[in-house]
Amino acid sequence: MPEATHFRVAVTGLGVTAPGVESAHDFFTRLLAGESFIRLFRHPQAAATLAIPAVHCADFDALAAVGRIQASTMDRYSQLGAAAAYRAWADAGLAAEGMQGDPRCGVSWGTGVGGTMTFEQGYRDIMIGGRERVPPLSVVMAMNNACASHIAIRLGLGSACTTYSVACSSSAVAVGEGFQRIRSGQDRLVLAGGSEAPLSEAVIRAWDAMRVLAPGDEASAPSACRPFHPRRQGLVLGEGGAAMVLEEWSHAEARGARIYAELVGYGSSCDHVHLVKPDARGQVRAIRAALEQAGLAPEQIGYVNAHGTATREGDPAEIQALGEVFGAAAASLPVSATKSAHGHSLGAVGAMEALITVLAVYQRQAPPTQHLDQPGEDCSGVDHIRGEARALPQLEAALSNSFAFGGSNAVLAFRAA
Repeated sequence: MPEATHFRVAVTGLGVTAPGVESAHDFFTRLLAGESFIRLFRHPQAAATLAIPAVHCADFDALAAVGRIQASTMDRYSQLGAAAAYRAWADAGLAAEGMQGDPRCGVSWGTGVGGTMTFEQGYRDIMIGGRERVPPLSVVMAMNNACASHIAIRLGLGSACTTYSVACSSSAVAVGEGFQRIRSGQDRLVLAGGSEAPLSEAVIRAWDAMRVLAPGDEASAPSACRPFHPRRQGLVLGEGGAAMVLEEWSHAEARGARIYAELVGYGSSCDHVHLVKPDARGQVRAIRAALEQAGLAPEQIGYVNAHGTATREGDPAEIQALGEVFGAAAASLPVSATKSAHGHSLGAVGAMEALITVLAVYQRQAPPTQHLDQPGEDCSGVDHIRGEARALPQLEAALSNSFAFGGSNAVLAFRAA
């Protein structure tokens, strides 16, 4: 049989929703400068008993970001996600009126917990407030595919509108699957990304029950997340959204689009070992699959944005996986874990870190792992970017790692345009 045609995939638009941030470039600049978005978050309905280091978009104006009518029909995770998507769309220089139902332009989105805010408010209304009914739009606000559907409707994207819920790999998988749709010729444009609003009381208490949340107070909260540190104490929850416009290369060129980078590889795997304990062997399979599809040798990778959650078992497993793939070259492989600054937004964070990786390739510089003076002995096998951002003038290709509960791994490979 003749060899299948594979289309090149360009990244032409980037958007993010984070505290005090208006653009992906602003977000990246602040990461390069070593700014932490983590603060002490007091749950508004349980303030006396529930305060954790977290990333909360306190200044987010949903009415300004998505409009009054649309915002009123959205859970907060959809508001955060749609805002990021519309920013990516504008950044790509695409028409404000959208694609008018184009059957080859679609959405590929990710979320881990979806409309948990709506569910929790419904519980409070009935079980605590004594109401007999919840708002009539509760189901369509809470469903996991709500954000993707809002984006498709607003922008007239008539191809597949899919949502992936694969825990912390959700939006990385969404980006990867969107890439596959363009690469195969199914679509010519996919708006891919993810969003999450996990700072509900139920979600916070559930994560706290696992004993994986980093502690902290007002003063220490900004430095609570310390990936690869010998005294790392756990992850920091965050909310937000991130999106990128993926286009078939010739389509992007024809309209004169700015191309940030080329998405060249996507690898996925399942550890098939344990629901929550990571396994380096599964991660190795995903990394190698991404490299193989990209046609890249390990020595061509000049930066890795690590999954790096600052958990005891997760961080060394990732370093072990990188050591297995890169061998002796791992010792000189630049690596940073940006969750130290933007927290862990669960299903949204894969797209957020992919966006950071794209800008690292585009600007040939990478942000540091914050609060890392010296890595722990079990995490010392790579060249950690610490202290300050690092210029990488020879950077031609980079990886973004996402590893999730359930053993679901996703790795994205980007190359300079």
